[in-house]
Amino acid sequence: MKIVLASSSPRRKELLKTAGLDFEIDVEGVEEIVQGDCVEEIVCSLAEQKCSPVALRRPNDCVIGADTVVVLNDKILGKPKDREDAKRMLRALSGNEHAVYTGVCIAANGKKNIFCEETKVRFFDLTDEEIEKYVATNEPMDKAGAYGIQGYGCTLVEGIDGDYFNVVGLPVARTVRAIRAIIDFCKEQ
Repeated sequence: MKIVLASSSPRRKELLKTAGLDFEIDVEGVEEIVQGDCVEEIVCSLAEQKCSPVALRRPNDCVIGADTVVVLNDKILGKPKDREDAKRMLRALSGNEHAVYTGVCIAANGKKNIFCEETKVRFFDLTDEEIEKYVATNEPMDKAGAYGIQGYGCTLVEGIDGDYFNVVGLPVARTVRAIRAIIDFCKEQ
């Protein structure tokens, strides 16, 4: 049974490599449909939407789909549309605590394990100069909430409560344990 990451995210790829997993990448282009009554349901649904088409094509493999969102005051902050949108998001996050949610769907042999991880993140009060300088790096442009904690964005973060790797894009330890469990389950069948 092969492990397959149904994501083109370079961060998720790096996290799974760091965890020592041997895996392939197989991404099916899907139109994401936001479904659910709360953030947890939404990210889990998005993760499942990314995982399911690949799992259908590869039923004998262990397929992982994931989706990460940033939430401030009950509002989901996606990836910025442009530099001004990134600045707007960073101003909103400045001096505040927000939550990062990652939904994960792991599927093999018709069985699915879907879960969500939440991490709280506190930002320092940011000056306009700090925001301008950060946006000029282009780092925020492909990231939910307009920042990457694993890059220069680490200078914006005062602290976190929860799984650091979840903020990067995948709760690694929980995901690896879930992969092992579903593989073990499939071997017993």
